[in-house]
Amino acid sequence: MAGESLKGGTLAVVGVGLMGGSLGLAARGAGVAEVLGVSRSRETLDLALARGAITAACESVTDAAAAADLVVVATPVQRVVDDVKAALRASGPETIVTDVGSTKGPLMRALTPKEQARCIGGHPLCGSEAAGVANARHSLYEGAIYFLTPGAHVDADAYRRLSAFVTELGARPVAIDPEEHDRLMAVVSHLPHVLANILMTQAGRHAGTRDALLSAGPSFRDVTRIAGSNRRVWTDIFLDNRAALLAELATFQEGLQKVVEALAAGDAEQLGETIAAAAAHRERMLAEESLPPAELYRVVVTISDRPGALKEIMVALGDANINIEDIAFHHMSAELGGTLTVYVLGEEACRRAGHLLAGLGYETMTGPAVE
Repeated sequence: MAGESLKGGTLAVVGVGLMGGSLGLAARGAGVAEVLGVSRSRETLDLALARGAITAACESVTDAAAAADLVVVATPVQRVVDDVKAALRASGPETIVTDVGSTKGPLMRALTPKEQARCIGGHPLCGSEAAGVANARHSLYEGAIYFLTPGAHVDADAYRRLSAFVTELGARPVAIDPEEHDRLMAVVSHLPHVLANILMTQAGRHAGTRDALLSAGPSFRDVTRIAGSNRRVWTDIFLDNRAALLAELATFQEGLQKVVEALAAGDAEQLGETIAAAAAHRERMLAEESLPPAELYRVVVTISDRPGALKEIMVALGDANINIEDIAFHHMSAELGGTLTVYVLGEEACRRAGHLLAGLGYETMTGPAVE
């Protein structure tokens, strides 16, 4: 990987699924000459070749790494260490090896000081609920935070070159300590998956006169969107990051206990403070995403279950030059239809959107996104 760029060079992708396939597409768009793919499935490699995610298929990690300037391991977390070490053994002294796994501490602890010199952990914060190279897209990494977790013995030039490659993909490289990365992911990624799974299971086992899942509204659907994600993948992630996840679960239990005690005591002040603290943190998060909470408004539209309804609303708002910041849709049934929530910036845009859609015959409700 000579120079500042991989343009004209060779990339090896070990594990050509959604992440690896998308990375291959993005790399080719950034000028990488060759993308070598490795997968246990010939069918996956054939599809990756047909989609242009790779330019050639290799039979093993060894074959691909020996010819590469950069090796990216995108296999499940329980295979990452073995695949990374195989790539390091087979590649030359100038080849950089990285991965895209959700946990970083176990990998970096498994490396010797010599291996750490040219192996830098990576974790792009992007993805999709749809898996596999069939769903890969070249834009997946664009604008995404891409964590890089160098070890204590990293070669500075290797880090600089990998960071430059990540930037060429359209992502935003951010350096972070491997253990701090895992603690961070435990609270903002792994803990939410645990909670979503528990909440969905609790609702599914509700023993009332009506099935709780048939009464679920938008808030329940939002908070459980990630429930039931890939069983094998997430079991491995939980176990790989179990120390940090256990610590965050203990902290969550403390917060939950305070709510239990406040409810038992009828302590409205404590309950209110819990809600207010959460609102303040959410506002800060939205502000960091360039969505000022004080300026973000929502238009809730009741729509029937008919073809073209969603398109009609989107086209009408677009023709009126009303920019949509985000949308959410809750479908109730074929008979009842559902509700579409459109988020816009500014009270004036919200007022115009509500008036426009009401004029088209839709029942609407408008107001601030954060109240």
